[in-house]
Amino acid sequence: MKKTIALWAALTAAALMVTGCAAENPVAPVPRTPTASGGGASAGGTAGDGAGDTAEAGGAGDTAEAGGAGAAAEAGGAGDKAPGAASAAAAAYRKWGLRPFAPPPAPPATKPVVRPPGGPVPVISDIPTTEKIVFITIDDGAEKDPEFVTMMKDLKVPVTMFLTDAAIRGDYAYFAPLVAQGHGLANHTLTHPNLRTLSQDAQRREICGQQTKLTQRYGKAPRLLRPPYGNWNEATRAAAGECGVDAIVLWRESMQIKNMQYQRGDRKLHPGDIILAHFRGPSELKGRTMTEMTATMLRRIQEQGFTVARLEDYV
Repeated sequence: MKKTIALWAALTAAALMVTGCAAENPVAPVPRTPTASGGGASAGGTAGDGAGDTAEAGGAGDTAEAGGAGAAAEAGGAGDKAPGAASAAAAAYRKWGLRPFAPPPAPPATKPVVRPPGGPVPVISDIPTTEKIVFITIDDGAEKDPEFVTMMKDLKVPVTMFLTDAAIRGDYAYFAPLVAQGHGLANHTLTHPNLRTLSQDAQRREICGQQTKLTQRYGKAPRLLRPPYGNWNEATRAAAGECGVDAIVLWRESMQIKNMQYQRGDRKLHPGDIILAHFRGPSELKGRTMTEMTATMLRRIQEQGFTVARLEDYV
């Protein structure tokens, strides 16, 4: 089984789907800054997050490509399971028009992104690693498709959810099973403002307020923050630190309907890249569902020979 998967992954790694789409504003590559994590972005942040993103033309007629994608959340995924369990995993992926691939490597013994005691909050858009892994993050929470919960239970693909109170306050219960499945819970502020336009005190209220709400609702305190639209400044870092945030998380790619927007000129995934997606439905995805968008994103990842790892294992 492992030899078959390794051969298949090597063949699919050669097939790069050149994709692109329009974001709220065009973005330049995010430079790595000398923070404690070794990653980061300029204080200007990046755009393309939130409801203002523009999705590229695409329709529901897009079919599942041969080769498909998928990822196992835990070490010991489909490639390391007993024959019966591996068959069940393959059947779960087929249900969504996908094919499982090798599980991610075991997490490093020492996390590569760590906030030093009393130090500034790291700002990252990727994780320092040479492994062919990427990380999926999903923002806001406006779309609450029950099928997505089922899909994540079936596929066990690890994602990190950056949730905004304004988008989820009417149905906090929707996200409870996703949290119970082990997906990451993270902070995307109370009302999704452009933090750079706010004072440090106002930023603290937005960040700490959402920390409190998410902790009360789901029983765990978020460790990660994504500033809306990717916009942050040093006041954001200070406020985030006061609210108990361990890292500010930006992104390298943004998934829209069928294609990814890349920040680098080579338009390729790189080891450790963080991918941005959103909880969106047919009205914003030109008739496609959240599960269709997610399945396409997984194919785009696997076409380039990558697997999906859990962000919280590295930060």
